Amino acid sequence: MRRGRSPWPALLLLITSIRFVVAARMPLSADEAYYWVWSRALAPGYLDHPPMVALWIRAGTALAGQSALGVRLLGPLAAAAGTWLLAKAAEDIAPGRRAGLAAACLLNGTLLLNVGAVVMTPDTPLLLFWTATLWALARLHATGRPAWWLAAGAAAGLALDSKYTAVLIAPAILLWLCVVPHWWRRWQMWAGGAVAMLLFAPVAWWNAQHGWASFAKQGGRTGDWHPARAVQFIAELVAGQIGLATPLAALLLGAGIGLAARRGSARDPAWALLAAFSLVPAAVFVQHALGDRVQGNWPAIIYPAAAIAAAGLGGFWLRLRLPAVALGGAITALVYAQAAFGVLPLPARLDPTARLLAGWPAFAQSLADLAQAQGAAFIAVEPYGDAAELARLAPPALPVLAVDPRWRYVVLPDATSVIAGRTGLLLRAAGRSDTPDTDDWASLAPLPGIVRAGGVVAAEYRLYRVVGQAGGEPIVALPRPR
Repeated sequence: MRRGRSPWPALLLLITSIRFVVAARMPLSADEAYYWVWSRALAPGYLDHPPMVALWIRAGTALAGQSALGVRLLGPLAAAAGTWLLAKAAEDIAPGRRAGLAAACLLNGTLLLNVGAVVMTPDTPLLLFWTATLWALARLHATGRPAWWLAAGAAAGLALDSKYTAVLIAPAILLWLCVVPHWWRRWQMWAGGAVAMLLFAPVAWWNAQHGWASFAKQGGRTGDWHPARAVQFIAELVAGQIGLATPLAALLLGAGIGLAARRGSARDPAWALLAAFSLVPAAVFVQHALGDRVQGNWPAIIYPAAAIAAAGLGGFWLRLRLPAVALGGAITALVYAQAAFGVLPLPARLDPTARLLAGWPAFAQSLADLAQAQGAAFIAVEPYGDAAELARLAPPALPVLAVDPRWRYVVLPDATSVIAGRTGLLLRAAGRSDTPDTDDWASLAPLPGIVRAGGVVAAEYRLYRVVGQAGGEPIVALPRPR
């Protein structure tokens, strides 16, 4: 690089290019296939999440086709855009200290961000719009221009359209307003809130039309209380973040949160903003861990503010920056290489990518062969993610149907009348202790079980020969790639 020119843009371009390659090479997970089904039946909401992930997949597949790259196309771009916004926010909060470069490198050195950049889940757009909200508020602080409230409101609204976890933006901002109360008097702050609610209104409308199903499903997680297992859940939360952030980066992020908590006050509103955007979600996840397990990806929203705060650390902590980024990059490189190319001779039982991603094409073909041997005109699948995977991979002439109450919330063709009197196969998870609902089928005969294997038995299934009939729980015809 020429003297005085930052190497970061070239590095970000290189990282993004690598992420595109990995995104194209990795097989889709069952959840990604499920969200792909959503993208073929667009709606203002779904049972599990708001619609942003479906919109992103629809846009990606329109540009790059129905391949894995098409499904994930916006993921690497979102990670690059989020990195740029994070760096700009850091420069506004700590000007003149090269905090932007440090924060961007640290965040991109975490395994959690690097994995999230090559898969497409609701967390992918959530993290971008959460970071955009933080950036807009940092601009507000740096410039004093109240119009930035409108940008913050738009970003927060889009975050809410991505995942309900974005509701934590509201208490974080309220906490920050305790430090900068003069903003309560500006109409732009209230207008920003109105913009956020306007963008979220279609999701609320969808919920109102569907008995508040999505709100109830996600909100029902907040009331769990199992103090006897709290120590276990909290230990899992901490250990999971050490692994997903990578150990040295986790240490720096934690120290950054501590620094923000100490410095955040009316005398330093910028650091109060970082404290609010890290401590509020952290407190919520710890509270949740008192009653239930916190999924490893949930705390990702803490990382942007924590990375900016960590960029302000001095002394001993400065010496950890480069080793933290190097360790995170090395771990990420191994994970990418294994997921995309299977380069490491790991025992199958120790390879999580084999258990989650491998074996789907062969499994789909074996089911198609069984269907032909049994004279089956369709395959009906109970596990929703497996149904979506098979819809993408089974031969186009073989209809794939999904059997689960959740499908009543997705606008897909009803298949019950089409399959009435016709023979098919029913696939369900072997771990289920109950039997298929006889109200769904005119006849039901068990067949030998079947497994999905990718160097290891990844999943076991029970198989039935069925004859369709009208009635019972929703049975829908899934879309197929074109």
